[in-house]
Amino acid sequence: MSRFFVEKENIHSDHIVIKGGDVNHIKNVLRLKKGDIIEVCDGAGTDYTVKIQQLEPSSIYTEIISSEKSNTEPPLNFTLYQGIPKGDKMDMVIQKCVELGAAKIVPVITCRTIVRFESPRDKDKKVLRWRKISLEAAKQCNRGIIPEIGYPMQFEEALEHSAGSDLSLIPYEEETSVGIKKYLTGGGINNRIKNISVFIGPEGGFEKEEVMKACSMGIKPVSLGPRILRTETAGAAVLSIIMYELGDMGGKS
Repeated sequence: MSRFFVEKENIHSDHIVIKGGDVNHIKNVLRLKKGDIIEVCDGAGTDYTVKIQQLEPSSIYTEIISSEKSNTEPPLNFTLYQGIPKGDKMDMVIQKCVELGAAKIVPVITCRTIVRFESPRDKDKKVLRWRKISLEAAKQCNRGIIPEIGYPMQFEEALEHSAGSDLSLIPYEEETSVGIKKYLTGGGINNRIKNISVFIGPEGGFEKEEVMKACSMGIKPVSLGPRILRTETAGAAVLSIIMYELGDMGGKS
């Protein structure tokens, strides 16, 4: 069943109005007609099954058949602070982490970040592009929310931004004795921890001084094993481990 996100102001007691780019997609790509059934989500965890009632040039009116709480969201909020990589690697990071259940992805400028924004307008364009990727990935994998893409921030600002998390991790190649498992065992993650933040460096990883700064603020350094993961792989790897441990990917009996 085709799935679309709508703004809350377009959701009424008995009907939902679809606007924007999805109108053209529904009419001219999917070629849906009056009477067809589609799924709509409010982006805040509620799904609606609706029937198309009227197709207009810029709007589609639908009748609400039923609604229910989305069952595709994980039981905790995962925020990825991703050192901005070169080229279009950030696109892949966003797409895959949205698929795996991230609630928020924050692009971070670190000492080794090569990417530089030419102007505020250039930065705005990048963020808009990344948010569109998040939206499309959320549609594709039946998310109940549209994961937020934060505005790029400096590493020090990101550290402060993560202060409210119940657990913050920073994978670091020089950490060889402590793995993620240490912080996920014993049931504590299910009963106490509701918000997890993970910091991933860009190509070349973090400077040692950055890791030390993070540790001084209570962020835990962890190993991802004996192999060095690429920056576009590391975040998805950590997220997969955490979601599996939570049972969100079938990890619990």
